Amino acid sequence: MLTAKLPLAVMTAAFALTACVEPGEKTRQGALTGAAVGAVAGIALGKGDRKDDIVKGAVIGGLLGGAIGNQLDAQERALRGSIGSSGAMIVNTGSELIVTLPESITFETDSTYVRPSIQTTLTKLANNLNDYPNTTVDVIGHTDNVGSESYNQDLSARRAAAVSGILIRSGVSSNRIRAYGRGERDPIATNLSAEGRSQNRRVEIVIIPNG
Repeated sequence: MLTAKLPLAVMTAAFALTACVEPGEKTRQGALTGAAVGAVAGIALGKGDRKDDIVKGAVIGGLLGGAIGNQLDAQERALRGSIGSSGAMIVNTGSELIVTLPESITFETDSTYVRPSIQTTLTKLANNLNDYPNTTVDVIGHTDNVGSESYNQDLSARRAAAVSGILIRSGVSSNRIRAYGRGERDPIATNLSAEGRSQNRRVEIVIIPNG
């Protein structure tokens, strides 16, 4: 019975959301995800009628999820307008924005010095972050698997710190930023080819809306 009620609650939340915000693709995804989470929360926390708890939780979750999705849509558009031609890759997952800086445009090999060309891009990114202050920012360094694991971990952490330092000097509050390295632990491509290793050497800036 519970699983049969959840789709109705999700649709109710999504319908309520369309009356409150102008939905884009990620806004709709956020509304649906928020509705599902809210429906479950309504069951867990509700003390009244079980069906009402599901619907109320779904509506509230849908509105919150839709609002987050709407903010991410707007921030993504602004980012693409300011740094879209820099070589940085921007992905909107519906719950966060991920800006990936490949090593080829960010650092010399085995170096933590940020290239002057990408420093301008990071300044523009900092301006965007200041325009959307209700977010937390994770700056995560990654490497390939060439060399020792401990060296790669240290290099990735120092690169993340170098990028976060520019964001902070450009006006982003240090309280919003968490910088750390993941070394070779999270590859996005094979390390068996030069092309794959190049993709794995990167810094990711993950922009997470505060709920």
